Amino acid sequence: MSRILFRVGSLRTEQRAVQLLLIILIVTSLSALATTVYAETIIQKCGGGNRVTCVVDGDTIWFQGERIRLMDYDTPELKTNICGGQKEKKLAILASTRLVEILNGQPFTIERHGLDKYGRTLAVIRSNDRDVGEMLIAERLARSWPDGDEFWCK
Repeated sequence: MSRILFRVGSLRTEQRAVQLLLIILIVTSLSALATTVYAETIIQKCGGGNRVTCVVDGDTIWFQGERIRLMDYDTPELKTNICGGQKEKKLAILASTRLVEILNGQPFTIERHGLDKYGRTLAVIRSNDRDVGEMLIAERLARSWPDGDEFWCK
């Protein structure tokens, strides 16, 4: 009887080991999808027509047909909800231009974190292991979200 119990216990241990390996493989695969490195992708500002891969403004892009809202920061608006007049519009252009430069300058990763209430993918983009939002904030082209000061409105 003890011999049978030993075999059953051994089988359970093997099954648990296989389950653990499967879980590790799944988590690793999902992580790889979430942080795919993109290089040599030409990104321009969005114009009229079909949006596939382009920068809408300093915190929103289209990438391979996916609309992405970058997380944890906010940039001035060019067309709607303008509180700072021409100063805000000018800063909005600078922020989107700088985002284009960053994305075209080095390989980058996109870390996806679900969807916002408008159906956009929420994501963090990193270039050279730096969050692009933090770069824009440091360059005074953006504010942290949601508590940062809208300095362009003053």
